[in-house]
Amino acid sequence: GFIASDMTSRNSSTQLWLITHYHENGSLYDFLQRTALDVDTCLGLASSIICGLVHLHVEIFGTQGKPAIAHRDLKSRNILVKSNRQCCIADLGLAVMHSQGSDYLDIGNNPRVGTKRYMAPEVLSEQIRTDCFESYKKTDIWAYGLVLWEITRRTVVNGIVEEYRPPFFDAVPSDPSFEDMKKVVCVDQQTPAIPNRLFSDSV
Repeated sequence: GFIASDMTSRNSSTQLWLITHYHENGSLYDFLQRTALDVDTCLGLASSIICGLVHLHVEIFGTQGKPAIAHRDLKSRNILVKSNRQCCIADLGLAVMHSQGSDYLDIGNNPRVGTKRYMAPEVLSEQIRTDCFESYKKTDIWAYGLVLWEITRRTVVNGIVEEYRPPFFDAVPSDPSFEDMKKVVCVDQQTPAIPNRLFSDSV
């Protein structure tokens, strides 16, 4: 989280500093590459991400309030893992804010933003309602579902765990194009396969 901010001047140029906590586990993507999870860790990661997403999506009123925010580029590389194995959402560079009071929505010129692998069907099909904040919240939920799939694949159930793979690893190239993803998600209507072993677990 936020610790402090500062502004300095070096060599006739202004530098803006933002000081935040350091999370030595790195991104969730990095963490899943090297770590097989037990069920408790899986649930902790998943619940902390969705709690963070709910916090972003909800407008808070009052002197300590904030606008509602949709991330628009949620993925395992943009989620950090704290030392207590809880997650925090990072990189809000593509985020869009909405305030009920002004009903203002700033999305820039291109609604087709974010990482192609994590784009929701309505973004890929170019059917998203660009004037509706709820639409962007829904795309975050789609991306969260894919992150949840990444987490569960790395969770040990009945002594079995899969290697880390990104969503749609078996359907698109390592750096898929917009058209690659559109075909898989919108035309073929594929979703990542859930490992059979997960259906036998009581959790």
